Order: sequence, then C-alpha cells, then structure tokens
Amino acid sequence: MKIAYHDIYTHPLPADHRFPMLKYELMATQLLREGIITEDLLFTPEPAPEEVILLTHTREYWHKLQQQTLSDREQRRIGFLQSPALTQREIVITQGTIDIALHALEQGIGFNIAGGTHHAFADHGEGFCLLNDFGVAANYLLQQKKVKQLLVIDLDVHQGNGTAALFAHNANVYTFSMHGAHNYPFHKETSDWDIPLPDGMTTDAYLVELTAALPVLIDRVKPDLVFYLSGVDILDSDKFGKLKVTAAGCRQRDELVFQALQQRGIPCAVAMGGGYATHIKDIVNAHCNTFRAGMDIYGY
Repeated sequence: MKIAYHDIYTHPLPADHRFPMLKYELMATQLLREGIITEDLLFTPEPAPEEVILLTHTREYWHKLQQQTLSDREQRRIGFLQSPALTQREIVITQGTIDIALHALEQGIGFNIAGGTHHAFADHGEGFCLLNDFGVAANYLLQQKKVKQLLVIDLDVHQGNGTAALFAHNANVYTFSMHGAHNYPFHKETSDWDIPLPDGMTTDAYLVELTAALPVLIDRVKPDLVFYLSGVDILDSDKFGKLKVTAAGCRQRDELVFQALQQRGIPCAVAMGGGYATHIKDIVNAHCNTFRAGMDIYGY
C-alpha cells in the first residue's frame, strides 16, 4: 500500500494559502505518530508531465497557470491568488493521484494525502481547485489502456461539478455525487447520478441513503477501479457543510464504501477532498479515520 505525500502540499506557499493546507501536514504527522502508517509507505510524486495534463485541460488554461497570467476574475473564481508554488503544488498532487491509482490496480488501495480537486474544469479552475486530479488520472489510465471502466464516488459535501462536466460525454467514466443540495456550487452540473441531500440531514438518514445506493451503483457500472473522494465536510462540526453527520458516522460512511468495493475485488484510489470544521483536530481526525478504515478493510 502506498500513500502520496510531499511537503510541497504545504510548503513553500504564500501565507494566505498556508492555513487551508495545514491539515495535510498534520494528517501525515498523526498517522505516523499513531503507528497507523510507517515512513516506508509514503512516497513523493514527481510533477505531472504537460502531455498528461493536456489529456484533460485545455492548452490555453494550462499556459495561464504556467505563465501566471490568470485574470483577477479567474483568480477570484478559484479563491486563491495565483503563485508559482500553488501551481506546482497542484501538478505534484495530480501526479500523486495517478500514482496511487496505478498502485491500487496492483495492491487494492492507494491514498493521496491531498487531492480531490473536483471543482476544476477543462478550461478554468474554481472552488480552490486548479487542476482536476481525478479527471487527469482517469484520462491517463484510459489512454494507457490500464482500465476500460472507471467510477468516481464523490462524497464531499460539495457536488463534483468539474468532474461531472469533464466526463458528461464519456461512457468510460461514471460520475456519482452525493452532496448538499443547497451548498456550493450553486449551479450544479449533471453527474451520471446525483443524490442531493437536504440541509440538516442526520447520520442515520445519510447512511441509509448511501447504503441503498452503493450496491446499485457498483453493479450498474462494474468498474475496473474506483476513485473515491472522501471529503469530511459532511461533519456536523463543519463550518460550511450544513449536514449533521457525526465523526463516527463519517467513519461508517468510509467503511461502507471500502467494504462494498473490497468484497467485489474492486481497487480504490482515495483522495481527501474538503473539510472545514472550526477545530482543525476534528478535520485531521476524520481524514485519519478514512485511512484507518481503508487499511483495515483492505487488509493492511
């Protein structure tokens, strides 16, 4: 089992970028301190090559990221001021998702300590996402004929609008998003299957919904590999999530996904996605629970 991580996920970034990225550094520290993982499981991705990025993103947009020529409006849409460090971070994270997907095909499961940048479209970024790591990884696997059918299970509280748009006309990638109906993005794209959730949905109701959907989804798609976006912004402590799922319920969610896949022999590539609780320890603990659940169920 391999875990993509590099300190470029947090360093060197401008001060206004640094705090939202802090959880990635703290996750690695906590996983190591608790003995959930060992140093030898961590690896440093190389930057994704241009030709791989261009399988998904337009050349014009890619050049704007390279040359730091995004307009003020484009930067506001992303939510970050552009910087070479931020662009480099996204390129490395994207390759990390490719690498852990390839590893999952061989070993069952792989994790990216960052990733899940599902609001990035082919020609623009938004919602703190510059490049769509699942999109790039999926197109790479298909181009290399590593897989024939892919499934994206997106359980971040925000709809994976960029991913839905990227694969709207690609039958080889099935997109599933279970998200807050009244949360960002306020204009939703159309996934292959969307389940919009009402504000205030409790743990029990959430798990009932997911338990009913998973076997139908997996049997319908029969994927060679699943990309799982395990955002923890469904937590009741999240500042923006609007749902009422407990930390225990969030871990049960992960267990449901991993059990459904492992029982059918389906490999899984996991990226962390969002999490915006008031106390960063709540975010880190919930993300670490995803690692605990995946490693337990896949036998690590």
